[in-house]
Amino acid sequence: MQVEVKAEEAEPWLDEMTPRQIVAELDKYIVGQEAAKKAVAIALRNRWRRQRVDEELRDEIVPNNIIMIGPTGVGKTEIARRLARLAGAPFVKVEASKFTEVGYVGRDVESMIRDLVEVAVNMVRTEREDEVQEQADQRVEERLLDLLIPPLGDADGGAKKPEDGAARAFVVSPTGQAAETSADEESRERRERTREKFRALLKDEKLEDRQVEVEVQQNVGFENMMIPMGGMEGGMDSNFMEMLQDMLPKRTKRRQVTVGEARRILLQDELDKLVNMDEVVDEAMDRAEQMGMVFLDEIDKIAGGGHGGGPDVSREGVQRDLLPVVEGSTVQTKYGIIRTDHILFIAAGAFHVAKPSDLIPELQGRFPIRVELKTLTEEDFVRILKEPKNALVTQYKALVAADGATLEITDDGVREIARTAAVVNERMENIGARRLHTVLTTLLEDILFDLPDMEEKEIRIDADKVRDRLKAIVEDEDLRRYIL
Repeated sequence: MQVEVKAEEAEPWLDEMTPRQIVAELDKYIVGQEAAKKAVAIALRNRWRRQRVDEELRDEIVPNNIIMIGPTGVGKTEIARRLARLAGAPFVKVEASKFTEVGYVGRDVESMIRDLVEVAVNMVRTEREDEVQEQADQRVEERLLDLLIPPLGDADGGAKKPEDGAARAFVVSPTGQAAETSADEESRERRERTREKFRALLKDEKLEDRQVEVEVQQNVGFENMMIPMGGMEGGMDSNFMEMLQDMLPKRTKRRQVTVGEARRILLQDELDKLVNMDEVVDEAMDRAEQMGMVFLDEIDKIAGGGHGGGPDVSREGVQRDLLPVVEGSTVQTKYGIIRTDHILFIAAGAFHVAKPSDLIPELQGRFPIRVELKTLTEEDFVRILKEPKNALVTQYKALVAADGATLEITDDGVREIARTAAVVNERMENIGARRLHTVLTTLLEDILFDLPDMEEKEIRIDADKVRDRLKAIVEDEDLRRYIL
């Protein structure tokens, strides 16, 4: 939850944050890799700086795209995840290998830009909904009260009578003169008192299980329609489907639901009425163009590697498809055309088989900033287990606490876990910090299984217990291969 709070505190356009402060935020979650943090902090700050340059020069300043090079499990993806929450700007993470997963016909490269626009629209819409949330809640409350206490004249399903058509009665004054009065005035006052009582019950959530009847909109399904398969990629088929939805008649259906469910349905209906989607789309498109970021993971999987023929043809084709998008082009989305000239691309890859120089020269030139991430050491593992806000030890303590128990892993126990992870990484495939997950899971497996039935709720793990529990696995080559 701490991460979410920080994300809310961060300014949407990264105002007020210097590169040093951005690095300090990343330090809370990522151990080491100072060069990579510094590079992305400068790139983020440059987005903010560009917004304050004269408009004539602003279009000429293009982002310096970054390639992060380093083995798996050293923090490349984690840096991207934290940037997404920290930046408050449209951000999408895609795997380059997705573009080649079915041979020559991979996923459309432009789909990542359409995803970015979708993220931007959802982000701006959420912001606008937050602004009108209070007003929407008030409207929903009134509509719920109308459902619980139908207006006068509606109780029997009839239409509400106009004021001048209300039933009339006459009373005779002491002087003998006839005076006209409304016959339902008393019932109106009684109804208002009842309405206020129900309002108080609604606010106290004491009517959540009461059944009410609401009208919900149904979209006409496409299951019985002949829709061509294939040939329409990404934005094209989404535009086509959306156009069909608009053309087809809207149907409504009355449903019996609880007050709690009705509140959710009516709230979305009111938010749709209060939020101007044209303004949302305009701002989202601008934000995606000017502040959008795309994280391209596993970019080394589309590098040639010099093996000749076969899949390499597909990989080079993906690079050539990727080039105009990174270079700056226009992409058709269901919200309109977006330019990619000022979108920041951050690529990452292990490059243990291929090298960055195996990428086509034009694509290399579009990623001028190259940062190498270091392999994690045993000392880094110790820090990863203890220092970050979301440290693994902290996570497991919280999981154990859910069963009413306490978990304590001593300093020497943490060091032994780190040593074990480092040893296994050396002897087998080096998967970096991800090895800590496998070691800790194996270490605590029996405890987590028996925990609900255990009488002793205070668990203490030191170096001897770590060695004792993992000794057989670490020393057995076959077991280590399959378990760790």
